[in-house]
Amino acid sequence: MASSIINKCPITKEGFEHMQAELEKLKEEKPSVIQAISDARDQGDLSENAEYHAARERLGFIEGRIMELESKLSHAEVIEVKDLSGDSVMFGATVTLSMLNDDDSEVEYLYKIVGEYEADVSKQLISTSSPLGSALIGKKVGEYVEVVVPSGEKLYKIVKIEFK
Repeated sequence: MASSIINKCPITKEGFEHMQAELEKLKEEKPSVIQAISDARDQGDLSENAEYHAARERLGFIEGRIMELESKLSHAEVIEVKDLSGDSVMFGATVTLSMLNDDDSEVEYLYKIVGEYEADVSKQLISTSSPLGSALIGKKVGEYVEVVVPSGEKLYKIVKIEFK
């Protein structure tokens, strides 16, 4: 008898709570969108009813996103970052990096290493499986990390590792 192994994806407590909140918001919105579709149907000809088509599109998005969030939440393994510590980069670490620009000026970057479900570069959250995230895993303060990006190679120095 074969058993299926479900891979768990690490996620921070904050990331898990954010996904739960989004799921609840979508579940609360769904009945009003269904009502909007019903109201639009009552108006007759649906072929030229923009509100009907917009509501149907929104309902499709909501249902798809609810399924996606429920699946992610069921596969999530919540890890409390404040309980972690160490002197090397791992999931949950907030890492300060420095890099020399072309003009020899130094630029600092701050990234938190998270699971793929909550990665968002615009919020300085990078996945453990991203090129930079995977290159950082296991490294210590003072070490250098070389990462290949579309614009070429980047060399970062690890300045600080925190768990907060």
